[in-house]
Amino acid sequence: MSTLRDLAEEHTHLRPADIDHLHRIAGDWQLLSDLSFADLLLWVPVDADGTFLCVAQVRPTTAPTAYQDDQVGRIVGGPEVAHLGVAYSQGRIWREGDPVWYGDVPARHEAIPVRLRTAEGEAGEVIAVVGRDTNLSTARTPSQLELNYLTTADDLAQMIADGTFPPPRHPGETTSAPRVGDGLVRLDAGGKVTYASPNAQSAYRRLGYASHLVGEDLAALHRRLAGDPLDGTEASNGILAALRGEAPPRREIDARGATMLTRALPLMPAGVPIGALVLVRDITEVRRRDRALITKDATIREIHHRVKNNLQTVAALLRLQARRVSMPEARVALEESVRRVASIALVHETLSMSSDEAVEFDGIVDRVASAATEVAATEVSVGMRRRGSFGVLPAEIATSLVMVLNELLLNAVEHGFPPADEAEEPPAPAASGMVPVAAPEVDPSLRPEVVVSAHRFRKMLHVSVADNGRGLPPGFDAERASRLGLQIVRALVTGELRGTIELRAGANGGTEAVLVLPLARNTHDGRSQA
Repeated sequence: MSTLRDLAEEHTHLRPADIDHLHRIAGDWQLLSDLSFADLLLWVPVDADGTFLCVAQVRPTTAPTAYQDDQVGRIVGGPEVAHLGVAYSQGRIWREGDPVWYGDVPARHEAIPVRLRTAEGEAGEVIAVVGRDTNLSTARTPSQLELNYLTTADDLAQMIADGTFPPPRHPGETTSAPRVGDGLVRLDAGGKVTYASPNAQSAYRRLGYASHLVGEDLAALHRRLAGDPLDGTEASNGILAALRGEAPPRREIDARGATMLTRALPLMPAGVPIGALVLVRDITEVRRRDRALITKDATIREIHHRVKNNLQTVAALLRLQARRVSMPEARVALEESVRRVASIALVHETLSMSSDEAVEFDGIVDRVASAATEVAATEVSVGMRRRGSFGVLPAEIATSLVMVLNELLLNAVEHGFPPADEAEEPPAPAASGMVPVAAPEVDPSLRPEVVVSAHRFRKMLHVSVADNGRGLPPGFDAERASRLGLQIVRALVTGELRGTIELRAGANGGTEAVLVLPLARNTHDGRSQA
């Protein structure tokens, strides 16, 4: 299914600003649909002969739909859309005509011209038409609630025709807002309540107001109810701004342990302020869960912070022990353990500053790579470079992967570019000794470099660590190697990460380690989870 923008750009000559305005209408017209008890269809002219294309549709949540089938993408001309042509050419709301039938469903047609106001604030030309089609199969005598809904809907329809609805969205404001069924309050030009739906009355009762709302000055009531004077002032100012014809941001009111979200909209049919529409929703339970999640997140971050501190303490103890050991092999083994523990601490340090159990892994890789060049026992200055992005990784993948990359990077630096005195004779066994290297010489014209590459493809993470050093010794077999570093890497890759690893000669010399890791994890019930 094509989007509104795709359809408009393909079939019409509307300007980008016109299409943006149609997007704003489609993003906010559920309110009008619910108040009207009607389907809304957004029609744009295709040709001068009166042909129209439907680029968007919304169904009411307060009444049955007039259309069982989706109308988006439908091109219609002739008598069926004559009412759209009248609204488009004459720039007025069309309400004449008899009911029409869609199969077994009788429906009433209305057409609302859509204008985009000019930069000077004047009503511009008509750019589209909103069809308001009401299912009449359940028609009955309207209640007071329905009459207020329909009256407010007519005011908003006129504002669409004037180009003053929908109001501009405030920066950072999402499309989530109270809906008609959550609670509706209508104000007159003086800010007094003329109607409040039962759900709105219940929401205010949760805040501590037990009397009926009709006749109350809502701005003053918000100041009295709010537990925080600042919140009360902001909520009150929002009501007053709507009465002046402005569109204030959404506000929350906290009182007596309850929280209510409010959205105030000016009512200005024909440019005359006649009052305001206030939508309210009781979000007490939502905010209670939010606070519980914030507390939980803070606890988890504190745990990661303490784990990081404990790991750093362990690393410090191992470092002290290494200084007291006289055997060179034991000292090397302890120093390597220090680096492994420190790499895990990096992940927990990042998690302690994150709001969820996931980390932006690129920064961790860069820090591990920098540390590898600093601590590696080599006289050669080796450059480190990362190509591609790891992106955000779950904590259980990041913790194991950082240890794998730490081993591979250290191995690439120490064994790909050994000290000069080791280049002329076979290498001595090392404690990690992941990949022993042999006699091949490093090309002196090449700048010593290790490149870490990463890319994602079909829920798989592909990683390579490649150097341009001396390369693998003749007859090297990774499966039979018994060195500790290589055992750690193979155990983590095939076990914890459920992936594969291959050590091979690089395409341009040197050595390349290639990892392929699944990004989806299996849950306890056997389902995969990204």
